[in-house]
Amino acid sequence: MHASLNECPALVLNADFRPLSYFPLSLWSWQDSVKAVFLDRVTVLAEYDRYIHSPSREFRLPSVISLKEYVPPAKRPAFTRFNVFLRDRFDCQYCGHRFHPEELTFDHVVPRSKGGQTTWENILTACSDCNLRKGNRLPHVAKMFPRVKPHLPTVWQLQENGRGFPPNFLHQSWGDYLYWDTELDPV
Repeated sequence: MHASLNECPALVLNADFRPLSYFPLSLWSWQDSVKAVFLDRVTVLAEYDRYIHSPSREFRLPSVISLKEYVPPAKRPAFTRFNVFLRDRFDCQYCGHRFHPEELTFDHVVPRSKGGQTTWENILTACSDCNLRKGNRLPHVAKMFPRVKPHLPTVWQLQENGRGFPPNFLHQSWGDYLYWDTELDPV
């Protein structure tokens, strides 16, 4: 039995054959990838063993596509909660433990009530327990110091950090285009 079409996304590569994004992985729905093929905006590099039909044609669903025109990466990463977590590798910067994104908060190193701003250089990833323990205090008062000083990451750093967290599903056809920071099984 075949997977539903919605379980057949296409891995999207830039014109240099690198993923547009590792985390989240750059994927397009089967509808978007088919549309891009018909508009001649992408090159199909690999296909699923699934066919779709129109009244006059039958063709395989793309599983890996590359853009025909290079899209330059953003010069500066977006300042989002998720990107702060990604910069800090989902580790609480106080206790050092790794958490799932939904278990994390972000902390103002210098609290807003003490003049701290919501910037890359003052926000870090914290677990709920550590954030509650630090409270509205400065690090030296709380005796809680960040493991790594908060900083503005580069887009490249976020991409590299994202490579350390492969998604739950990777289609076999994507293997030649993705490189994860995981140990390989010996053959």
